[in-house]
Amino acid sequence: MHELAERTDIALETRRLGKRYGRSKWALSECSLTLPTGRMAALVGPNGAGKTTLLHLAMGLLQPSAGSVKVYGRDPWREPLTTLPRVGFVAQDHPLYRGFTVADTLEYGRRMNQRWDGELAGARLRRLGIPLGQRVGKLSGGQQAQVALALALGKRPDLLLLDEPVASLDPLARRDFLRTLVEAATERGITTLLSSHIIGDLEQTCDYLIILSDARVQLADDIAAVMRAHRLLIGPRGDTAGLADLRATRQVVGENQTLRETRLLARVSEDGAPLPNGWSSEDAPLEEIVLAYLSQRIGDSARADAVAAGQPELEATR
Repeated sequence: MHELAERTDIALETRRLGKRYGRSKWALSECSLTLPTGRMAALVGPNGAGKTTLLHLAMGLLQPSAGSVKVYGRDPWREPLTTLPRVGFVAQDHPLYRGFTVADTLEYGRRMNQRWDGELAGARLRRLGIPLGQRVGKLSGGQQAQVALALALGKRPDLLLLDEPVASLDPLARRDFLRTLVEAATERGITTLLSSHIIGDLEQTCDYLIILSDARVQLADDIAAVMRAHRLLIGPRGDTAGLADLRATRQVVGENQTLRETRLLARVSEDGAPLPNGWSSEDAPLEEIVLAYLSQRIGDSARADAVAAGQPELEATR
């Protein structure tokens, strides 16, 4: 199969993808992930993790410094005319022309996009009660977000990338935005990659999880599979023997001490080893799983290996 052959099963694939600014500032490094088509994926990470850089690389707005990124098997940087029409993008600050009316904005979308569906975009905004004759600058933040989403959906994209689009919205506007997003993605089978800090929203909206921290992918998998693969182990604080036993027999991802208890997040033990006395096992909430992986950092040994290989130390940037 030719390397540039179109993929129908994989929407986005990166292999050891990296982006460097200057000589030593890596915004993304060794990023490898596969996003199957038809999924609604959550992209989670702290500020500076490289989320925006990853989305811009997928859009073809940036050229990789290392590795590769493919959108349906195509390189978005080298083949923008092939890939860009298939990708929609909604930025955090919803950059729109404030002097345009909503109708002007939709007309702009028609002129700029070869696969434009103005009826779809206009119908969605009318259903939300957003007047097409109103100037964008007079709309509320939630309404502007909906216009930006309608503009992206009007492209009839196969892949929709959203960079923290609800970060500045109030809870009601955020709920309405996500509801519209889910309806549109479900109706048209759009593969979606949604970056957000609000884990509760992502849990209700998405079925796939990508955790990006310290400029690298820490976890990428189906959310249901992630939940099944982790358990929360709870025991008495100060039980050093029990803690040592669990650390030796389980793959501990995160650890938290409270005044009364110790909480470990561990991957499911395949050998079914019994828990120490006084310890119990519970389903792990998604938020606790995400926070545990977000707290992981590249260790000193990894940094030493990178330096020995002639790579600069990573300095994650947004």
